Amino acid sequence: MDATATTTEDTRPFAWFRTLGSRGRRAFVGAFGGYGLDSFDYQTLPLGLAAITAYYGLSGGEAGLLGTTTLVVSAIGGIGAGILADRIGRVRTLQLTIAMYTIFTVACGFAPNFETLLIFRALQGLGFGGEWAAGAALVAEYAQAKYRGRTVAFVQSAWAVGWGLSVVVYTIVFSVWSPDVAWRVMFWTGVIPALLVLWVRRNVQDAPVAAERRVVKERGSLAGIFKPDLLKTTFFAALLATGVQGGYYTLATWLPSYLKTARGLTVIGTGGYLAFLISGAFIGYVTGGYLTDLLGRKKTFLLFSVLSAGLIVAYTQIPNGANTLVLFLGFPLGFSMSAIFSGFGAFLAELYPTALRGTGQGFTYNLGRAIGAVFPTVVGFLGAGGAMVFGAVGYTVAALALLGLPETRGRELT
Repeated sequence: MDATATTTEDTRPFAWFRTLGSRGRRAFVGAFGGYGLDSFDYQTLPLGLAAITAYYGLSGGEAGLLGTTTLVVSAIGGIGAGILADRIGRVRTLQLTIAMYTIFTVACGFAPNFETLLIFRALQGLGFGGEWAAGAALVAEYAQAKYRGRTVAFVQSAWAVGWGLSVVVYTIVFSVWSPDVAWRVMFWTGVIPALLVLWVRRNVQDAPVAAERRVVKERGSLAGIFKPDLLKTTFFAALLATGVQGGYYTLATWLPSYLKTARGLTVIGTGGYLAFLISGAFIGYVTGGYLTDLLGRKKTFLLFSVLSAGLIVAYTQIPNGANTLVLFLGFPLGFSMSAIFSGFGAFLAELYPTALRGTGQGFTYNLGRAIGAVFPTVVGFLGAGGAMVFGAVGYTVAALALLGLPETRGRELT
């Protein structure tokens, strides 16, 4: 018989992983892989943006529109995937979203013009937005309450792993091919996640608590999260997600171009600088997960909102000629901007009942992503250097949103 999560006290390192049980561990691997490769496919655009801009002769606003369109459409995908996760299951939805973002990432590499690339990138966003909603709910339902923050945070850390992999591939691809070809090759490497779909199909199952809800026809609906008892929660959770993601995607979309244009770095130099940022990001995801279990969800969000806002301003205001300082400041910047995401999976799961969990997570997180996606376009019109400070406004919004949300640390998912 396959146990899921045990109630026996386990104080050893990585107890959070062992107590998932064998089915839960397979679910964790599937969600981790899905989110990591989601990140890999997403980063193909920011990393190739300078080459794409030159190839098509785009303005800054048009280049920013590529990123914004991806994120806006990802909101539709995320909301839809959240509802699907409550209706057809977390695992089946996970498979669909991974397949979606894989197909259209590869298709971007064949785009003959800017308009076609914009359409393919928008369709890629449908799968990109949906994967997190399904994967986070899947793992949260297997995790014990006292370990849930760090468990789902380790899934979030897969973003840094996928980001790092994309930078390695970017460095190789742009060193071998000319920029006019290299950006297409970057998109074609997005075929890798197709293998994960097959593995998930064979090895991963929904947690019993979610499967039982579907059997008795208690399925999610978008209207359910706007009922009086959940309306306030939905509003402030979406506001929190808007602030955090507005700040993050401003940096993620424009940093590679900023390092090249404002700092004059080469492809190899840009990869080195991003390595510091990504290393900080991975450690931030993991550390933030432990802190959200120790300090609570709200205190952790507040702490890293303040740190992220201060660091993004400092990072982009360093004078020319001080590139060494830019290099080392990338580590704490990546740390803070990633640690703030660590609590999302657990926090949103705990805010909603099982029958509405996927819907609630998918809607609030991805609506926040869509509204936050406006930030990169604004920066595109203002310029990718000092205007990135605009992203710091998002973290102020996130801190204010916490005033309308309860603390959920230790809440059981019943």
